[in-house]
Amino acid sequence: MAVTAGRRGATMRISTLSDRAPIRHLDPVLLLATFLLTLIGALAIFSATHQVVGDADPWAFVKKQIVAWVVAVVLLGAVSLVDYRLAKVYAPILYGATLLMLLLVRTPLGTSAKGAQRGFYVGGFQFTPSELSKVTLAIMLAAFLSELRTPELSLRDLIRASVLALIPMILVFIQPDIGTTIVLAAILGGTVVVAGARARYLAVLAASGVLLIALAFQLGVIKDYQLQRFESFVGGGSPEAVYNQQQSEIAVGAGGMTGTGYLKGTQTRLNYVPEQQTDFIFTVIGEEFGFVGAVVLLFLYALLLWRAIRIAMLSKDKFGTYLAAGIASMFAIQMFVNIGMTVGIMPITGIPLPFVSYGGSSLITNYIAVGLLLNIHMRRLTAGAMG
Repeated sequence: MAVTAGRRGATMRISTLSDRAPIRHLDPVLLLATFLLTLIGALAIFSATHQVVGDADPWAFVKKQIVAWVVAVVLLGAVSLVDYRLAKVYAPILYGATLLMLLLVRTPLGTSAKGAQRGFYVGGFQFTPSELSKVTLAIMLAAFLSELRTPELSLRDLIRASVLALIPMILVFIQPDIGTTIVLAAILGGTVVVAGARARYLAVLAASGVLLIALAFQLGVIKDYQLQRFESFVGGGSPEAVYNQQQSEIAVGAGGMTGTGYLKGTQTRLNYVPEQQTDFIFTVIGEEFGFVGAVVLLFLYALLLWRAIRIAMLSKDKFGTYLAAGIASMFAIQMFVNIGMTVGIMPITGIPLPFVSYGGSSLITNYIAVGLLLNIHMRRLTAGAMG
């Protein structure tokens, strides 16, 4: 009898350990939404870039995106398998390494493209540290805020968190890259809100941000083409900036309810919309798949954000909650600003549409972020096991 009871006890312990194995708590909805968005992106990139001249490869952009996707999937798997709480331990190193890369990109080691110096070329591919800074800032803020023992953030703590965000924001802003700077600001805002910052402190933070932006305009830090983009949004700007905005809106409006059909969009085929494979990728979907296609895309983003917010709520430790909140903020602001600028409700800024826009650094960063979300979800029952 004692032997039987012992065997039953051992079986129950093994069953319990099996039930709590992290892989058993994988979030299939989050993973499915991620893969479907990536697939839609590949289709849109091909549509925007397959019209080539001469002997150029019509699949060139898609092939590079697939290579980046393979790397991204490998990194997602690696990030999701290693306990996310180790990221808290190494947060200062990750944060410091990112700042170093943001500094190095301003040296002769960095490469310039389209008026900005923001990346390194490695083996024919461009690596952009500013993209990686989104995730490392989210990790660093979550690590810092999770160590605080008070239920609400004091003004002093909020200032310290803001300084942590302000350093990479300045380094990214001067590249110049206003789009990524906005994303970093959103990560800060979303994280401190979840961490319990008081409304009046948030108002001070927002006012400080407005003052810094005004100061940047006064000091001439804002480039002419960036200023023209903003002016085109408020009804002025250069003819080129106004033209870009108009063509984007025409492309989206031309899709109607069900779209013109894949590879049949006039605006897309004739390259009327600038940077259509990156910043304006939503115009491809709007024109060729119409309102229905846009709704499907927005539904997938809604799934992504819902799962990220749910993971933040289910996490049993502050670090996991704050990290998931920062990542959710990162996805939300990019989605809103990118789609908003193509339909004319936001100024034009260089913010890629997550998982859809062409760009290896952006895709890899987003997959790392999803890997962290999966990691937090899979280990929500064992939170607190590490110090």
